Amino acid sequence: MDGIAENKATVKKTPPKYDGFLRSHRVDVPECIRRCTGILIFGRRLKSFAFSTDVAIIRNINSDALIAVYPFTPQPVITNAILQVAEMPVLAGVGGGVTRGSRVIDIAQNAEFMGAAGVVVNAPTENEIIYKLKEKLDIPVVVTVVSIYEDVGARVSAGADILNISGSVENPAIIRKIRDKYPDIPILATGGPTDETILATIEAGANAITYTPPSNGELFAVSMQKYREMKKEGQKKD
Repeated sequence: MDGIAENKATVKKTPPKYDGFLRSHRVDVPECIRRCTGILIFGRRLKSFAFSTDVAIIRNINSDALIAVYPFTPQPVITNAILQVAEMPVLAGVGGGVTRGSRVIDIAQNAEFMGAAGVVVNAPTENEIIYKLKEKLDIPVVVTVVSIYEDVGARVSAGADILNISGSVENPAIIRKIRDKYPDIPILATGGPTDETILATIEAGANAITYTPPSNGELFAVSMQKYREMKKEGQKKD
């Protein structure tokens, strides 16, 4: 028993770390996201969801998962491209705004067949479509909520597995209202731009956080500025 106690005392709580030179230049999600409970999807605990469809960003971010939604008609070729490069589970956007009706169901089934871990429908999606998606799919249906006035009860009754809260600065208030009535419903939510806004979202009851990484252009601007400074320093030495 003394040996077991001694071993427990010497176990490090900080996980071992490896970073190669080439892949150490990546986008890291805010560390504070680790404080949320996460959502278990097919046995994986997912806390951070990167909001991106940029394959270069997707390949070089350390998020637990990806939420791939975009403001165009969903196309299987786009979903397939994202699934090909992603090293993490993907929640694929399947419409519900501009794209409506049976087309949403067809796109969702295609996403499941290609390997998506879940599908995301936009806020205008009819409850009947959510119900039909649940009849067809064996992956979670994520329903987007953008307003505190949303009839969340109807969404839950229709079969929503996860609520995706995207109400901007009102997110904490929306989440608290939902939590009062549905304490166990899984909630994924945008966390905002700072650690403070992310933590406020978690405190309100979000299980997982969507993080929007810097764009490819913003990241490249930083690199280019660094290269210019290196060049300038080199010229000074000459």
